[in-house]
Amino acid sequence: SGIAIQGNLLDNDGNIINCKKALFSDAIGTIVGAIFGATTVTAFIESSTGVAAGGRTGFASVITALLFFLALFFSPVFLVIPKAATAPALIFVGFMMLGALSGMDLRKLDVGLPVFITMLIIPLSYSISQGLAWGLISWTIIKAAQGNFSHIQPGTLVLAVLFLVKQII
Repeated sequence: SGIAIQGNLLDNDGNIINCKKALFSDAIGTIVGAIFGATTVTAFIESSTGVAAGGRTGFASVITALLFFLALFFSPVFLVIPKAATAPALIFVGFMMLGALSGMDLRKLDVGLPVFITMLIIPLSYSISQGLAWGLISWTIIKAAQGNFSHIQPGTLVLAVLFLVKQII
């Protein structure tokens, strides 16, 4: 929904316009990516930068894919660029992602603490997935400690337990 907010793609009730089509295309991208052994293709909050710049039809994604294909031939040159040189771009993407926090009530423990843990773990572990895993684990623990078991969906509980087991092992 962060991308929908950034792209002004919500109706008057706050629902995503053409949500079924968006989720269907996301699912197809995930399946095709998995079939070819690639990282799954999905929409992330950093995509909101592209949406805000006007990329809403998918044409920008096609151009990006073509440029990535061309980049394959220049990868030896790109490997010479030190990772530190990409830091400003990553910092800017992180800054753009902060806009999604404006709609959250960070004063509430069950919202603010998992967000804080997620934002802390990502740079410390150099892993977005680690940050998301710990954010989900902490959210589930807080909800359970508050006695709000009805807010914890079964799938969320399974994921939190699996993430916790992965961290322990």
